Amino acid sequence: MMPAQVRLETDEQEVLAANQAFYQAMEALDLAKMEAVWWHEEWINCLHPGWDLISGWEDVLESWTNIFRSTVQMRVKVSRALVHVLGDAAWVSCVESVTSTYESGFETAQVETTNIFVRRQGVWRMAHHHTTPLPGRVPSGTSQSVQ
Repeated sequence: MMPAQVRLETDEQEVLAANQAFYQAMEALDLAKMEAVWWHEEWINCLHPGWDLISGWEDVLESWTNIFRSTVQMRVKVSRALVHVLGDAAWVSCVESVTSTYESGFETAQVETTNIFVRRQGVWRMAHHHTTPLPGRVPSGTSQSVQ
């Protein structure tokens, strides 16, 4: 009889690691890393602050391509990350403090975010990224818009 395999991480830890990989891709402005964290399916969705809902992998990838192309640097600090796992689906609710630098200046905003992940064959990847600006929580003297 083979010994029982020991799980090194809980589902919650694995989802939080997938969530962290998403933000690392954002900060690195790295499309290859961003591609690695998403499912490449027609049923995925992304809602950037102030944008219309984007559906399907090709359009979601195009949105990140445009954001990364127009951004010189991005810093994201994630706070209040709350994770919930239900079978092979999970979501993380958090607040993003985002500072984006462009050729013409920079913008800072706080954004309420829900990231939804789906597990397939033991791998968690993003299925939905939904953001809502928190205009009352933007530091004074900064812009409320964010990419």
